[in-house]
Amino acid sequence: MSNFRLPAEWEAQAGVLVAWPHAGTDWAPRLDRIEAAYVRLVAAIAHFVPIVICVADACVCERASRALAAGGVDPFRIRFAQVAYDDTWLRDSGPLTLTDGAHFRLIDFRFTGWGGKFAGGRDDRLIQALIAQNVFGPAEHRRIDWALEGGAIESDGKGTLLTTWRCLHQRHPDMTRSDMTQRLLDALATKRILWLDHGYLEGDDTDAHIDTLARFAPDDAIVFQSCDDPHDPHYAELARMHEEIAALRTIDGRPYRLHRLPWAAPIIDEGRRLAASYANYLLVDGGVVIPAYGDAADATAVRVIAAAHPGREVVAVDARSLIWQNGSVHCLTMQMPAGSLADLPG
Repeated sequence: MSNFRLPAEWEAQAGVLVAWPHAGTDWAPRLDRIEAAYVRLVAAIAHFVPIVICVADACVCERASRALAAGGVDPFRIRFAQVAYDDTWLRDSGPLTLTDGAHFRLIDFRFTGWGGKFAGGRDDRLIQALIAQNVFGPAEHRRIDWALEGGAIESDGKGTLLTTWRCLHQRHPDMTRSDMTQRLLDALATKRILWLDHGYLEGDDTDAHIDTLARFAPDDAIVFQSCDDPHDPHYAELARMHEEIAALRTIDGRPYRLHRLPWAAPIIDEGRRLAASYANYLLVDGGVVIPAYGDAADATAVRVIAAAHPGREVVAVDARSLIWQNGSVHCLTMQMPAGSLADLPG
């Protein structure tokens, strides 16, 4: 019997994958601004774990190196990997890594540009490109010809996955929930799937990825994004999501402990509302890197996330530049389990 499982994000890590923005990505119109935001993000992560940074070519590598050096980031915490990519959302194009404690399995789902919204051919080949660059240690590479992004699922490390029907139904409109459940159980060596039917954010083009809405935390807890403004269009939908989450039960039949995240005031950019979710944080060894939005609610979000993940240093990173392209801290990063990366700095 296989003992492979998808670890929880709070388990020990080898490091984090990111991809550097460049002029060939959608970041081009605001490249200087987003590079400054990336320096802050990489610095925050490198404080806790090493980082593998994907770069499109030698010029992008040089530009990233200069920016990070100017930002005071320790170069010995970074390794660059030159690969082709369409975009920088490695949560969705990077590997979902299973482990049995001694071995690793890189699960490589088909990436379709979030249901065909954007070009994604190079991103769909990213994992194979990283393997060719010897980024990973010894691991089985398992390609699965079925669309799924890493941001669409959340694992508690004990056999439960949390996801949203809105997202997976958009990707696979002809499949039943039962069929999709079985596909996830088989591919990710898990025991059960918990589905949410409610929850969304304006400005999110992922069709309600779970990592913008609700996250597992240790000791059978869930951190979720709430809306406390009855005049906001999200209010009723996120209230229904809260009710759904409150009704969920652990594998032992107990209710989850719930941590409610505050609601930031709307952020409007060129007439478009952006998806400012505090749930889109990244767990790293000894810490949590959370998005901040220059809002009074930032401090409350720090307290809530610290309570849900006790013993970790919470570092807030200004994410207002990041959400211009509809994602935040978690969307841009992919953590790798301890032992799964090769040739990383200490």
